[in-house]
Formats: sequence, C-alpha cells, structure tokens
Amino acid sequence: MPSVPYPKPEQLCRPIDHLAECGTGDAPALVLRDGTLSYRELRERVARLAAFLSKHVDTAGARVATWAAKGELACLMPLATARAGLVHVPVNPLLKPLQVGYILRDCGASMLLGTSARVDSLSADDLPDDCIVMSEQDAIAQAYAADGQREFSTASPDELAAILYTSGSTGQPKGVMLSHENMWLGAVSVAHYLGMAADDRTLAVLPLSFDYGQNQLFSTWIAGGCVVPLDYLLPRDVVKACSRHSITTLAAVPPLWMQLAELEWPDDVAGTMRRITNSGGALTKELVRRLRSKLPGTRLFPMYGLTEAFRSTYLDPDLVDRHPTSMGRPIPHAEILVIDGAGNETAVDEEGELVHCGPLVAQGYWQDAVRTAERFRPAPKGSRYGGTAVWSGDRVRRDADGLLHFVGRRDAMIKSAGNRISPQEIEDAAMATGLVRDAVALGVEDARLGQAVHLAARAAGPRDVAERELPARLAKMLPNFMQPRMIHWRDDFPINPNGKLDRPAIRQDILQELTN
Repeated sequence: MPSVPYPKPEQLCRPIDHLAECGTGDAPALVLRDGTLSYRELRERVARLAAFLSKHVDTAGARVATWAAKGELACLMPLATARAGLVHVPVNPLLKPLQVGYILRDCGASMLLGTSARVDSLSADDLPDDCIVMSEQDAIAQAYAADGQREFSTASPDELAAILYTSGSTGQPKGVMLSHENMWLGAVSVAHYLGMAADDRTLAVLPLSFDYGQNQLFSTWIAGGCVVPLDYLLPRDVVKACSRHSITTLAAVPPLWMQLAELEWPDDVAGTMRRITNSGGALTKELVRRLRSKLPGTRLFPMYGLTEAFRSTYLDPDLVDRHPTSMGRPIPHAEILVIDGAGNETAVDEEGELVHCGPLVAQGYWQDAVRTAERFRPAPKGSRYGGTAVWSGDRVRRDADGLLHFVGRRDAMIKSAGNRISPQEIEDAAMATGLVRDAVALGVEDARLGQAVHLAARAAGPRDVAERELPARLAKMLPNFMQPRMIHWRDDFPINPNGKLDRPAIRQDILQELTN
C-alpha cells in the first residue's frame, strides 16, 4: 500500500500551504537550477515569501497573479499566497498580453509577479487600477532579504485559495475557483492511487497554471517526495532530465507522449521510472504499445479530468492492455454518474452525460453567475454526496465491468495538444482585426494534436489583403496553441433557418475540402 494517508472527505483538510511540512526536514523537496531545496528550506522560503506578500497586499482574499518562468517563484507561490491569506492566480506562460490583460482585469489582481520580459510587455490598460507589478527576481530578493516569516495558515477548508483560468466553448476564459479542500484532497487522491512515496522524484514538465500541472507539485509533496521543474525546448530535453535526476514519475499530454515515444530512452531511465500518467486527451492503442516498448517496467496511468472538478477518473495500469480506450473508474473522493436526458442514471452501455459529484467539485466561476449556473448544478438524485455537481457536457457510457468510455462532447470546445480552446476566442480575435466579416473556428481531428485549429473566414474587404494580413495579425493576438493551422476563405457562408451561421454545414464543407 502507498505511504500517503487517505482521509475520508468529511475529515478536516489542512490549508494547502501545509504541504511544505509533509516531508522530513533534510529530505529534498525542490530541485532548482542553482541547487536543491530541502523541506526545511522550502518551509522557510514559503514563510518569507508569504510575509513579503502580506506586506504589499494586506487585504484578505485579494488576488495575486503570477506570469512567471517554471522556477522557484512559480513553485512556491501556491503555498505562499495561501499562507498569506491571499488567492493565487497562475497565468499560462504561453498567453499573449491580450489574454493576460483580460485575466488580470477580470480577477481584479492586486499584484502581478512575473519575468521582466513578460511584465514589460503589458500596458497600463492591461492592468487593474492600483495593481502592483514586480519582476519575480526582485520579489524573491526582497522576500529573502527581509526578516519576517509568516506562520502556517489556519484557513478553513472551504476558503478560496486559487483561481485557474480555463477556456470555455463560448466567450472569454473562465476563472475556476478552487478551495483548500479541492486542492488538498486532489493531492491526496492522486498520490494514493499512483502509490507515491517519499523517495519519488517527479519531473514537472506541464505548465503550473493547469490543474494537471499544479498537481505535479501537490501530489509529490504530500507524499514527501521531490519535484524537478523543467521548461524544456525539445522533447529530448525531457529524456535527458529523466536520466540526470533519476526521475520516477512523469506526467504529460498525448502530443508530448507521441514525441517522446519516437526517441530512444536510456536503460537507466527505464530502470528508475515507476509510473507515467496521461491526461488532456486519449492515448491510442499504437501509442500505448510504443510507450510499453520504451518503458516496459513502468506503470501507465491514463486519466480524465476537467478543471471544474480537478480529475474524475483513472484507468488501473493492469487494465490498460485489455481496455486501452477506457477512461477507467472514479478516482478517490470522486463520484461519477452517467445521467440521461431525464435526469436518471443510464443503464449499462447506454450513453449519457458525465456528472462529477463530491468534494473535488470547484466553487464555480469567478464573478460569473450565468456560466456557473450552466455547469455547476444540483447533483442528480441518488448521488451519495448531493450538493453541487459539475455537469461536464461530455458524453460517456459505462460498460458491464463499471469502466467508463468517452463518446464525445456536447459543445464545440476544441481540445488541441492538451489545451482547451474556445472557438469564440479565436473568432473574436479574427473579427477584431477588421479584416474579417464572419469567422467560424473549429477543431479537426489530428493524429498528433488530438485536434488542430481551423478557421473559416469571409473577408470584410479585398480578399487578397485579408489573406495576406490575417495570419500575422492573429500571431500577435493569440498564443501559438490557438493559431489556426489553416484558414479557409469563403465568399459566402450558409445560414440556418434562424438567420445565423450554419456551423454544422460550414464544418462539413471544411471537412469535405480537407478530404478532397
């Protein structure tokens, strides 16, 4: 059995900053470029950083955003903000100022810490009034030079601790509100079913602004293990880091796994790697086979999750070869129901909507009552938890063995390289250029990305000008993972009986063009 404690959900959770005391004093907690922090040093630096934050932002519950490199500040801030009684808002490092400005204004950030280049790219219009902006280098220097240290937090489990922004199928990004309980029980759950232990070493390659990436830290630290953060340029850098640091745990998304499966893995990596995990898209049978050949003794954990409820299911590694396309079963502390259109649980192999109940359900979307009411609704009758549930919009079925299988999505969300992308965000950006009169973004199946972004567009003026200028304008406005792989220009778009763009017909037209 794993060494991680497995409390019942009703037991009192500890504030998330208490993760810093889960490991023994001299044990390694965090490997940085200039050295390794022990758990004793981790606790001291979190305490100093929390005192620094409290000095500059003295309003309980104020939002502090980070747009930082994956180094010391980015790793410590989830704990330091919680200890200071503040709310952490990590910003995806791949975003451009257009999206970052929206997030900062939407959450009303009181402070922004980030790399010098990133914070310098923002204008005054991107920032809320009275927002303190500081480079991460200056923040760390000031925090560690001061004498003050902040004691451990005494926050209640249901207090807001973080806001993670995620794309929706419509409109601007939504800020998912996470409590201490959400994050603490999520860490316990994952560490338990992965079997994490104090001698584990996790290579953190995923962005820490994602719940999947953030949990790399939390599930490792709650087991007393060590995290090695890595911003990699090439997939080969990941393999080299696994060898250099004797990594035992690696989490990634399908596009990265496809790249890693094409590389040669040294014997020492295969000998130390205990587990690999996947989320953000399904693994194919062929990819599973190739990963098995590279890491024959490593346990493979396919997983499914959504930011609104952290994570919902995982597939036991012993079942992967027999059920390679299954989503598995609910993770600890999650109740997963499959509900039909009448609100009842479906029969075996009957398709329905995946509904997530229990203490991992987030608190809704920040200052967005309308979209919160759409996704966060009362749990279905028969739920053992009751209360509020997340109605995912994903269509699934449960087989006779109790294993879940993904069928499809109800909305138009694009899922590319592990990123959730709002079609409307891309369409709005295209329209904002003034070059386009109508725009429809859609995801097209892609072997490497899961889905590739395509854009159908109708020019607002001379088409040759729009064709020439739109790609460059979008490159300045949208992050790389949102850029259309192809723009399909049309002189006219089909209209449905309601006078709106006929999106299914446009999609069919694009797919037909691609197959010809």
